[in-house]
Amino acid sequence: MRAYSPDLTPPWKKRRTVPQVPLERDLVVEEVTSGFCGAVTGWEKSAQGLVVSLEDRFGKTRVFPLTEGGFLLEGHAVTLVRPAAATPAAPSRTASGSVAVPGARARVARAGRIYVEGRHDAELVERVWGDDLRIEGVVVEYLEGVDDLPAIVEEFAPGPDARLGVLVDHLVPGSKEARIAAEVASPHALVVGHPYIDIWEAVKPSSVGIAAWPRVPRGQDWKTGICRTLGWPENTGAAWQHILSRVHSYKDLEPELLGRVEELIDFVTAPDQT
Repeated sequence: MRAYSPDLTPPWKKRRTVPQVPLERDLVVEEVTSGFCGAVTGWEKSAQGLVVSLEDRFGKTRVFPLTEGGFLLEGHAVTLVRPAAATPAAPSRTASGSVAVPGARARVARAGRIYVEGRHDAELVERVWGDDLRIEGVVVEYLEGVDDLPAIVEEFAPGPDARLGVLVDHLVPGSKEARIAAEVASPHALVVGHPYIDIWEAVKPSSVGIAAWPRVPRGQDWKTGICRTLGWPENTGAAWQHILSRVHSYKDLEPELLGRVEELIDFVTAPDQT
């Protein structure tokens, strides 16, 4: 007795699965109804749905709707479909240049801290080192100047489990800042600084789109003088937001600042050696 398949549908009535092929430029296909053969030059939405533009070898262009099995690729029927959206690659480095840790949760804040002079300093450190600081559990606070630093350090009472790092502007030999730094330094308190008058100068001029940071005569407010010399509106808050918007990574900062911030992070997060 002859065995039959349970599916008795004639082969010519069976629905064939037509493979889907993502659209890509220069893909050569033939439209089955018209026989027009050409290379894909683009695709777009229309009132009829997605359409594809084909250009033949004579430079003639025609537009066709994307129907199921409506094209031949190397003699075989295919359905052209919109290419899948590319998934953005996760950044492999943080803005500071450290190896990124995707999905890492912020660590519970340490008792140790990093102090910087002002709000602009804090915002710049957050822009470049924020990811690193959250993983390490280091909080950055600003002081509004260093004149009261000795009293602030005394109140903080740095110790083996609560180290204190301080970033100071214009820390050069013989300056007021250098004297204060020497006064508060201890095994558990580290004060470092950069040579610039203000944190603005630690941003590379090329990143801001200027040839160099102007020199401001003594006796003038430095930030206002910068705005005036560069022809910017004399609004230092708006000027800073413009500068900060041009900082995308450590590459936009001067090395004299980069090394000092990295030194402070290492100091605050180092295990106690006592």
